[in-house]
Amino acid sequence: MIYESVTEELKERFREAWAVVVLTGAGVSAESGVPTFRGGGGAPVWKGMPVEKIATPEMLRADPVTFWEWYAYRREVIERAEPNPAHRAIAAWEEYFERLTVITQNVDELHQRAGSHAVVELHGSLWRVRCLQCGVRSEDRRVPLPEIPPRCPSCGGLLRPDVVLFGESVPEAIFSQAVAATATCDLFFVVGTSAVVYPAAVLPALAKHNRAFVIEVNPETTPVTEVADATILGRAGEILPLFSPRENGARGE
Repeated sequence: MIYESVTEELKERFREAWAVVVLTGAGVSAESGVPTFRGGGGAPVWKGMPVEKIATPEMLRADPVTFWEWYAYRREVIERAEPNPAHRAIAAWEEYFERLTVITQNVDELHQRAGSHAVVELHGSLWRVRCLQCGVRSEDRRVPLPEIPPRCPSCGGLLRPDVVLFGESVPEAIFSQAVAATATCDLFFVVGTSAVVYPAAVLPALAKHNRAFVIEVNPETTPVTEVADATILGRAGEILPLFSPRENGARGE
């Protein structure tokens, strides 16, 4: 059912929930000014090049400079971004529910910067790197990068961003965390994503199968709309604060 606003019925669902999962996608970060890099025909492009060809293990091996120019640019854009009201609203919910898990397809760590702690990063983080030679993972928040491509300070090997590239799979352990949280929640939000990219695409249906109430928040309908119990059309930053625990009152009052 499509709603134009947050109804009292939905607020009551929110009030009575115990375990909540929020699945977020690029639409949430877009409200912070992070481009989704969507070009003509729906194909992601950067400087006229398909992102699906740049952000790949093959490009990293064949042309690490072009590969890392793309990721250095993304890091600079994200470094300037700030969490928006949607990120902050989700973070505030942690104090209200017995359990709240954020499952995000974003790699910008804006949820963590807003104050969220239980975050499952399906696609990793741009602020971590992994050495292709020695395998060491580390945090790297240098903007701009002093050299492209960056090298491992321990062994000199080529670094890669600790993210899931096109053609790679979400790590099994990470997806298992997402599935465990989804299978045991009673309220499931899908925010700013069409959730058509696997494996995230299976999570709304899994939540519904396990009798969670599914709420979609997105500017337009998506394939998730057919699964959702309620779809609220609009910007996440305007809608999610309407579910504020402060407005609804703390549990036990």
